[in-house]
Amino acid sequence: MTEDRRGLGTAWATAKEIRARILAQTGLTASAGVSYNKFLAKLASDHRKPNGQFAVTPEMGAAWVETLPVSRFHGVGPVTAAKMQRLGIETGADLRAKSLDFLQRHFGSSAEWYHQIVRGVDERPVNPNRERKSSGSETTFSRDLTEDAEIEAAVLGQADDVWEWCERTQGFGRTATVKIKYADFQIITRSRSHTAPITSREQLHAASIALLRSVLPTPKGIRLVGVTVSNFERGLAEPLPLFGHADAP
Repeated sequence: MTEDRRGLGTAWATAKEIRARILAQTGLTASAGVSYNKFLAKLASDHRKPNGQFAVTPEMGAAWVETLPVSRFHGVGPVTAAKMQRLGIETGADLRAKSLDFLQRHFGSSAEWYHQIVRGVDERPVNPNRERKSSGSETTFSRDLTEDAEIEAAVLGQADDVWEWCERTQGFGRTATVKIKYADFQIITRSRSHTAPITSREQLHAASIALLRSVLPTPKGIRLVGVTVSNFERGLAEPLPLFGHADAP
């Protein structure tokens, strides 16, 4: 076993243990991604949501990225994905076929990033001790939600998950964000910053529902909802965990 593969084996066991702890302590399932860089680990985490883990080895990294739609790439938002589609770029393979010069003409300063990640290259360092900038919870549903009442209930459930963390760590933020992914994979977010930190469950509930109602009634089914709190008071946040995303079972 090479050094890289030994490292992935250790990371796999660590991710499995973290997911087990999350389930034991919170009752929530979690997904985890294991790979040799941040970009691939994030993609791998998304690959087994809401309750699993996936590893991308150095041998498979570049080829695996080519099979994915570019809309799944972190750093490629809905507007950029639509632009890529107009240019005939729908998959990683399509993106890799484009020269760096072509990408620079159409995407400017982002071209180098796209050129690297589609080859499985991401040199960004991992800093497990950085200050937490946000705390969020999201869940993907087994069916599309269309009724206002059930969508609101789902958002309140995610707000409760976030509030449990805020209360436990005494980390209170001033900004609430609601995330929605529709059945067609369009993602929208709504945020509002307050003059003072959100310091009660009721405040977070009210803020989350107000943001959600700005997009209701929904014109199409909703597949995912999430709630995040950010803009913490200095000194009240804890380090980010290394792996996974908590999701409702």
